[in-house]
Amino acid sequence: MADEALTAGAVARRLGVAVTTLRTWHQRYGLGPSRHVPGHHRRYTPEDMDRLQVMRRLTAQGVPPAEAAAWARRVPVPIDMPETGIAAQPDARPELPPGEAPPQRTRIDAIWPELTGRLTVTTRDGGGHAIRTGRAGPAARGLARAAMRLDAPALRDILEMAVVSRGVVATWDEVIMPVLVGIGDRYEATKRFIEVEHLMSRGVTEVLSAVPRPPSYRDPRVLLAAADEEQHTLPLEALAAGLAERGVPTRLLGARVPPQALADAVTRTGPIAVVLWSQLPETGDPSQWDRLLSSGHAPLLSAAAGPGWPAEGLPEGVVRLRSLGEGVHLISAAVTPDAV
Repeated sequence: MADEALTAGAVARRLGVAVTTLRTWHQRYGLGPSRHVPGHHRRYTPEDMDRLQVMRRLTAQGVPPAEAAAWARRVPVPIDMPETGIAAQPDARPELPPGEAPPQRTRIDAIWPELTGRLTVTTRDGGGHAIRTGRAGPAARGLARAAMRLDAPALRDILEMAVVSRGVVATWDEVIMPVLVGIGDRYEATKRFIEVEHLMSRGVTEVLSAVPRPPSYRDPRVLLAAADEEQHTLPLEALAAGLAERGVPTRLLGARVPPQALADAVTRTGPIAVVLWSQLPETGDPSQWDRLLSSGHAPLLSAAAGPGWPAEGLPEGVVRLRSLGEGVHLISAAVTPDAV
C-alpha cells in the first residue's frame, strides 16, 4: 500500500487541478489523504483517488462542490469504474459532515455523464433565476448557476478547474464569456443582477491573478492599459494571464489611463508591445494614440483591443486585436519571436 499512496502534488497532476484546490477539498469537504505514516505527510490512497475523481468530474460539470463532495464521500467507487458508472439514487440523501445542516434542495434533470436518472442538487440563498449560455458546454452552465446563487466558492472552483484543464484562452472563450454575455442579457431585460456581475467579475479576477507568472527577475516588455475613462479591465487581466502561460511577463496599469500617463509609462519602461483596451464607444477615441505614436518611443507593436474602437480611423501602425487568442499569439511573437 505504501507504494500505491500518492503525494498531493502527484494527485494534483493526475487530476489536472491545483494543489490549493486539493487543500480546499480536504479542509472544506473532508476529501483528504487517509494514509498516514509516522514522520511523513499523509498520502492519498487509491480509494482517496477514486473519490477525488468523482469530485473533479462532478464539479467540472457544474455540480456545486458541497453536493459533489457528499456524493464522493457516500459512493464507494471501484478503481476500474467506467466514466459513466455511477448510478444516482434519486431518493437517497448523501451523508453530511458533522455539524453541517442539510441544504435546501431542488430537483433538476441530470446533465452530468456520471449520473443517470435525476439528481438532487444544492440550491443556496440568492438562486432561482437562470442565465442563458447558448450553446456553451456544461462548465459554463455550472458557472452560470453558481453566479446566480452568489456561490463564490463554487464559482472559483469551476474556474480554477477550467483554467487548469483548458488553459486561459479556452476558458475565457468557452466558459467565462458565455456567462458574462448571459448576465449582460439578463440585466438588459430586467435591470437587475448587478450583484451577480460583480461577484462573477471578482471571481474571474481572483482566478486569473492566480495563474503562475514568469520569474520576477524578467523585465516585462508588454504594457497593458485601459483607455482614458475606460473602467473595464477584465479582458486585460485575461490577456495578462494568457501571456503568463506563454512565459511572457506584463505590466498592467489598470483602468482609466490618460494619454499623457500612458506616454509617460512607455517612455519610462520602453515596452515592445502596448495594448490599449476600450469597451465602450465613448472611450474609444483614436486620438489617444497620437501622443504615444509621436513621442519617439513608439513600441514595436501598438494594439487596440475591445469593441469600443471605431471600425475605421485608427492611426496607421495601430493593429486591431479581435480576440484573446489572437492577442496572446501576436504579442508572444513580438516579444519572444523564437519561442512562437
